[in-house]
Amino acid sequence: MLRQRPVSLRKQGAVACLLAAVGCLASCATGPVEVSSPDLSGADAQACRDLVEALPDSVAGQDRREVTPDDGATAAWGDPAIELRCGVPEPAGFDEFATCQVTNDVGWFIPQQQIDRGPGEIVMTTVGRAQNVEVRLPADYWPPAAAMVDLADAVRSSTREVEPCV
Repeated sequence: MLRQRPVSLRKQGAVACLLAAVGCLASCATGPVEVSSPDLSGADAQACRDLVEALPDSVAGQDRREVTPDDGATAAWGDPAIELRCGVPEPAGFDEFATCQVTNDVGWFIPQQQIDRGPGEIVMTTVGRAQNVEVRLPADYWPPAAAMVDLADAVRSSTREVEPCV
């Protein structure tokens, strides 16, 4: 008959520490996301800081990540990263004939060729607000509706609408 020796508490503690360290390394391995930041000052910088503070911990089912530079105008979630930049210029291709996607009272512009193409990376930008917010959404998170819904409250509460996007 085989007898097993009980594992000492010291060995159990060492195994637990090792497992915790491996878990931390696995979750921390991706590091901060590098997101280019717009050059902002005054009211624009403050509105963007307010927005970044109000953003949810999760977007499209993805957890928030650290960003660099951490200047209050950018945020990211998931891997591959969903990237947000606040205070960007009006998007190229947006004009009076462009179509808006309005979700929870926030108007987003997505270039028509990205919509026509179907699943793939998209860049969507709020329009009609004092500070435009750009979100780069990798193909993994198609369609963009979940991200739009998750971001709407923070965008509405932190950036002033100047002209409805219809």
